[in-house]
Amino acid sequence: MSKIKVKQIRSVIDRPKDQKLTIKALGLGRPNWEKIHNDTPQIRGMINKVHHLVTVEKIKKASEG
Repeated sequence: MSKIKVKQIRSVIDRPKDQKLTIKALGLGRPNWEKIHNDTPQIRGMINKVHHLVTVEKIKKASEG
């Protein structure tokens, strides 16, 4: 399964509660925090909800080189 790195780039101050909870569920909490997740539809849906607060980067496997 492919992996993605999610990095929070903006603060959740003055954001709706559901967006704050989504950031927390992604394992983030402050700007510049990063977390690696499996690339699943559930994670993609969470990222889509807070796409303006995070960046997403696909992680290459060592064999893909």
